Amino acid sequence: MNFWSLFEVSTLELFVKGLLVGILASAPMGPVGILCIQRTLQKGRRYGLVTGAGAALSDIIYALITGLGMSFVMDFINNEQTLFWLKLVGSVMLFIFGLYMFRTDPKKCLRPTPKKKGTLMHNFVTSFLVTLSNPLIIFLFTALFALLTFVVPEHLFEQCVGYTSIVVGAMLWWFGLTYVIARMRNSFGLRGILILSRTVGTIVLVVSVVYALMTLFHLSLY
Repeated sequence: MNFWSLFEVSTLELFVKGLLVGILASAPMGPVGILCIQRTLQKGRRYGLVTGAGAALSDIIYALITGLGMSFVMDFINNEQTLFWLKLVGSVMLFIFGLYMFRTDPKKCLRPTPKKKGTLMHNFVTSFLVTLSNPLIIFLFTALFALLTFVVPEHLFEQCVGYTSIVVGAMLWWFGLTYVIARMRNSFGLRGILILSRTVGTIVLVVSVVYALMTLFHLSLY
């Protein structure tokens, strides 16, 4: 039996998985998340959105690298036992990432406030470069790939759906985040960032534990 026949997911399921991957990859309150909040508070929501868009572009590059790399490796795998361990390791990696998010100190991610706003393109490019300069994100995508398999090789349309939905999910997160920050501009500070960071970290921890238990007990969502 071919390895990829184990998944047999519909286009809709790939789209939903891609949305989830995009949100989980964008949600961590690391340097770019803090930068997006800072720019939204100091420059306005448009600047926060283009900051998120820059991060989303970098994320899709890492998603492509992960998807293509994992696809190449998985072509040599043909048994469910390997899939079991792959998903279990992915759950552990996601748990470690969630723990890291929960313990992140937002003060260390704050950047000096520039005197000028700069152009939207400048804000987009700087956000893209900040995200691209953190190759550790590839470990997150590897974990998410192991758990969700957001692309399936040799199916071009489904691959396009998977990768496109990652971008859509990422932008949904940045759109929602900047909306909330803009509405709470007068009351959102370091404490708000810390609460948000720990909330997201907790959600990721819960998701990783749930997937680990589902893997151990051979449960499925569909």
